[in-house]
Amino acid sequence: MTPAVTAVVLAYGDEPWVERCVEAILASADVRVDVVVVDNGCTTGAPERLRGRRDVTVLVPAVNLGFAGGCNTGAAVAGGEFLALVNADALVHPDALRRLCAVAAIPGVGIASGSIRLAEDPSRMNSAGNPVHFTGLSWAGGFGEPAVDHAVPADVASASGAGLVLRKDLWDELGGFAPDYFAYVEDTELSLRCWQRGLRVVFVPDAVVVHRYEFSRNELKNFLLERNRLLLVLTTYERRTLWRLLPALLLVEVLMGCLAMAQGWAGPKARGWWWLVRRRAWVAERRRLIQSERTVGDDGIALLLTGRLSMGNVSAPPGMGVVNAVLSGYWRLARPVDRG
Repeated sequence: MTPAVTAVVLAYGDEPWVERCVEAILASADVRVDVVVVDNGCTTGAPERLRGRRDVTVLVPAVNLGFAGGCNTGAAVAGGEFLALVNADALVHPDALRRLCAVAAIPGVGIASGSIRLAEDPSRMNSAGNPVHFTGLSWAGGFGEPAVDHAVPADVASASGAGLVLRKDLWDELGGFAPDYFAYVEDTELSLRCWQRGLRVVFVPDAVVVHRYEFSRNELKNFLLERNRLLLVLTTYERRTLWRLLPALLLVEVLMGCLAMAQGWAGPKARGWWWLVRRRAWVAERRRLIQSERTVGDDGIALLLTGRLSMGNVSAPPGMGVVNAVLSGYWRLARPVDRG
């Protein structure tokens, strides 16, 4: 049977590709597809121009809900058997959604992650799935590498939110994204929660999504990235894992604090710590929920995580070689080990 898929697209700011993104999704082959566009504050007028189009629903929240809340809002009205998340600055190839749905339908698979390519050179990768460091840092895997070097399906720690598919009933069962994340790391949390339920996250190399990727930093992004990676660690790891990793986690916090001061974003870093303290009751509640739902311990997924930072899309600060040697060595000694 032809799979039915609803794609959620968030329109925010001055994004010129929104309409091209929707057109590409609607041109998908061998799937029954509709699109939910969530206007999170788009300034180009694209959502209004798309309103009334066949198979397109436009939602306008009262405020900007961020990526997490916006995806939740769009998914709430999705009618497809499968749910796709596609960035507004990304174009899916005609057969990408079909291939992602086929993998997401395999028993034991949670999320199918597309082969995200750089728009400036689609022969090179933007993301072949996102590696996850044990400190919660995550980045675009295989960034800038030739796509031919990533031509084999593979289990990955985290899917890329720029282009992924999962069953709608699984999304509902997981409760979607935690809206408090707002933006960044929410796709990592969703992926780890799948692994904690014994569901794989799979990179699909022939499901091509071309992404107009631009890496930038600002105060809000620095705040969200740092707060959210700590939130991920505090809520998804088992208590025994946190105790094992505590010295390394504290070391990284000191190093990140020093980096923040050197680069001029100490304020956002401090606000991230304060948010976690101020919202500690919610953090504890989120932790209880995630730990109560899991069926696989940290020892069963530790090999998915890495002890080495190798962010191809970010310039490494001085001393990264020493930091990597220390962290990777610590991870080898302290990581949970599956003895089954």
